[in-house]
Amino acid sequence: MTRYPKTGKGTKWTVRELKAVTQDWRGDSLADSEGLTGEVRANNGNVSIRWKYAYKWQTKLCWYSCGTFPDHDIATIRERRNIAKKQLADGVNPSVAKVAEKIINQQTIEMVIAYNAEKLENDLTVNDLYQVWLTDGVARKDGNKNLIRSFDKDVLPQIGKLPVRTLSEKHLRDLYKGVIARGVQRTAIDLSNSIGQMLRWAEKRQPWRGLLAEGNPAQLVDVKKLVSHDYTEERSRVLSENEIRELRDIFKTMQTTYDKAENKYDVKKPLALHTQKTVWLCLSSLCRIGELLLTKWRHIDFEKREWFIPQENSKGQRNKKQDQVIYLSDFALRQFSELKANATSDKWVFPSRNDADNHIDLKTISKQVGDRQFQFKSRSALLNRTNDDSLVLSGGQNGEWTPHDLRRTGATMMQALGVGLDVIDRCQNHLIAGSKVRRHYLHYDYHTEKREAWAKLGERIEQILAAENLIMLRRAKA
Repeated sequence: MTRYPKTGKGTKWTVRELKAVTQDWRGDSLADSEGLTGEVRANNGNVSIRWKYAYKWQTKLCWYSCGTFPDHDIATIRERRNIAKKQLADGVNPSVAKVAEKIINQQTIEMVIAYNAEKLENDLTVNDLYQVWLTDGVARKDGNKNLIRSFDKDVLPQIGKLPVRTLSEKHLRDLYKGVIARGVQRTAIDLSNSIGQMLRWAEKRQPWRGLLAEGNPAQLVDVKKLVSHDYTEERSRVLSENEIRELRDIFKTMQTTYDKAENKYDVKKPLALHTQKTVWLCLSSLCRIGELLLTKWRHIDFEKREWFIPQENSKGQRNKKQDQVIYLSDFALRQFSELKANATSDKWVFPSRNDADNHIDLKTISKQVGDRQFQFKSRSALLNRTNDDSLVLSGGQNGEWTPHDLRRTGATMMQALGVGLDVIDRCQNHLIAGSKVRRHYLHYDYHTEKREAWAKLGERIEQILAAENLIMLRRAKA
């Protein structure tokens, strides 16, 4: 049924009349002016009117949708009808024009999205790359803790906000120079290696590969040319017997002075017991400091006098790792026994000070030793760190010493005691060179020879540490 406004056929429906339309009119048509017709719809008590414009195109009757009342007001609906009439007058099918408009609008939206996506991609920063690389591209033995610490401290504050496409060799060179200026040349070299690894990873993957279209800036910076001319990664420092005794005396003097002081704040705090024990264990076992600090109590068999180092704790050559068993001399066994007697953790031999369920940071001991040889540092004093020369040996004439130098010292002492080089290599857990055939068939583990070598070394250390005491005792009696 076709209905007309109260004013009669050919007139326009008013808003009041349209709002008065009831559900009873569902399916009826409302005739407005100039070919505009509305179809009444009712759904769950809601009444709406769908308006369309009737026109002829190439002798065929066509309908052009103008909107639905009350979602659209009737004035807007009539305006859409008027636009359709004008398009017809211009020889354009309004329905086809609407489809074309939708296509154009969609294309415009897609172009805007693509432009913004490209802009966002072009603006990806070094920090964005680092976060993706950290998740998908690098997995170091410590869970990337040291990598995260070094990037948070030195890299991200300096170049983190830079777009990857603008990263240049100058940015990297300035970064390394700033680190070197603090006197930590080894840190600069490590950062260079890590940044180089990250950018090589990025070169093989999109979108980073496209952002590095001008080349990898890390390949243009040789950090070793930035460090001081006398810097060398190959250390040859070996502690003399006098220096070993001097180290013992330093530990004893610091502890005695501290114990006797009425005001503990007036004297230097002695090195913690576990730090002193790492010194003697590195010397007497030839272990690496990291292997020692990762030791759990279950790795120590006090009855068999054995210390087991699993391959995941060892630092192998060219990433090839192997288990190691160290046969403990009397001297080395005593160090572990004293640590056990003062243990604060049932799990770790060297627990974290703030968390007994975790091991101590692997750099802690090296930092403590280095901080107490401040005269060799080209940096200024660090806040909340010890900055003195209490561990300088031989008046500093032989240079700085590190925990790793103790491993070299112990190996040199073994050599002086007549231990064969192949046995020393095995005591240091070096992978033995030779053909694959030889390594495949020869599996003798040198158990006896290694046990004897460590026993000789332990006895020699005992002699060195006791010698001066005997001389002083004889002098006192005389």
